[in-house]
Amino acid sequence: MHPHPLLKLGIPKGSLEETTINLFERAGWKIRRHSRNYFPEINDPEIAVSICRVQEIGEYVHDGIMDVGITGQDWLVERGLAGKVQEIARLVYSKVSMRPCRWVLAVANDSPYERPADLAGKRIATELVQMTRGYFAKQNIACDVFYSWGATEAKIVEGLADGIVEVTETGATIKAQGLRVIAEVMESCPLLITNQNAYTDPKKRQKIAQIELLLQGALKAQSLVALKLNAPKANLEQILSMLPALNSPTVSPLHVPQWLSVETVVDVHIVRDLIPKLCSAGAEGIIEYSLNKVI
Repeated sequence: MHPHPLLKLGIPKGSLEETTINLFERAGWKIRRHSRNYFPEINDPEIAVSICRVQEIGEYVHDGIMDVGITGQDWLVERGLAGKVQEIARLVYSKVSMRPCRWVLAVANDSPYERPADLAGKRIATELVQMTRGYFAKQNIACDVFYSWGATEAKIVEGLADGIVEVTETGATIKAQGLRVIAEVMESCPLLITNQNAYTDPKKRQKIAQIELLLQGALKAQSLVALKLNAPKANLEQILSMLPALNSPTVSPLHVPQWLSVETVVDVHIVRDLIPKLCSAGAEGIIEYSLNKVI
């Protein structure tokens, strides 16, 4: 670790830890963890990294213990820190998808509850107590919201709660527990945040801007791939009409005048349908490769 790093960076421990470290690696920063401490090495002498619970990072950044960190939008709301730290960027990624996660209100499949108002006077278990109380208060629904120390879905099955407010990415776990969602409480994604003092320091702000730019570039690249192919000149317009691109495909001459080289970037989800169509149009030598960053 550099004796006087420019920035102190907080990385979330737990479900987002591996995904976040992989994201930084694609952005150009290799973070190497040690099994016996929470201070990994990073290949940048201007940054010192700490790994800690996502629930705490907002407070550490707010208090200046960390200059910059990644935490959940949900935990900023829960800790009353929304608007008290500088939000630099939304980093839309999660453990299994590229979508924001959702905090939802769920009840047992066989329960009579169909809407939040039906839970007036009932018991609601959740990790986000303040956020949940605020949600019900805005709707003038009085209920007993209490903190759940993990295994929140089981609270309904065990008869300890009538409803839960729990985070989900796909909803699969909630359904597997015999529960159904009756309302969405909030949408959340990781945020890159900094404290005001760091953000007003020109050198730190420049470094933070570098981190934000490259992280966003790495996220954008996750949903894209590059395609390179040889196209017969006679079929070029037909092939180009199949190729959506960030701007427009790059077309270059080849040694054989009847053929051209075409290179473009496309959404990863369309490639399996696109390549057979390109082949049918006469394209050859098709190469697909992944991208680290798209700026």
